[in-house]
Amino acid sequence: MSEALKELGTQLELKRTDCVLSWDVTHGELNVDVALSNVVEFIEFLKSDRGCQFSTLVDITGVDYPERAKRFDVVYHFLSMYQNQRIRLRVSIREEDMVPSIVDVHPSANWFEREVFDMFGILFSGHPDLRRILTDYGFRGYPLRKDFPTTGYTEVRYDEAQKRVVYEPVSLVQEYRQFDFMSPWEGANYILPGDEKQEAE
Repeated sequence: MSEALKELGTQLELKRTDCVLSWDVTHGELNVDVALSNVVEFIEFLKSDRGCQFSTLVDITGVDYPERAKRFDVVYHFLSMYQNQRIRLRVSIREEDMVPSIVDVHPSANWFEREVFDMFGILFSGHPDLRRILTDYGFRGYPLRKDFPTTGYTEVRYDEAQKRVVYEPVSLVQEYRQFDFMSPWEGANYILPGDEKQEAE
């Protein structure tokens, strides 16, 4: 299988030098880095070319690398049931870049792109209805970015007095943010069975 994927990678690089920046086979999967400007054209090619026929879009996701100039990777997974092969495309983008939507090529990309927008804040140009899909309309921030706090910015609860859902800023007392790494229980002011052995050494 690995040889077939290497052959496919070589063919894609030869046929579409304008799109393929690099490729490799890792853990039995073909990974192709694609130029942002040609991603839609390349995905159309993968779908229609007789040697590829990657007609099933499995997933679109993002990966955050805050230390890089091109902070995000947008990652596409495709399946060819005709060739019995899978391929992963990666497009590296800056935070301010917009990724062309592939909804016209794969209509199922609609909700995938909305999810990537909702979780990472990545914008897809040409998307017919780019709005949040997993979080609330008034949600602030993008939860899968590495700089998003694990506690979030707000908490939601039902207020019995007001008879409605209310949003409040998250307020955690400082003692719950500190770890002593001595016990698995945060803030425990007692010794758990077995912990006394540590002090004896």
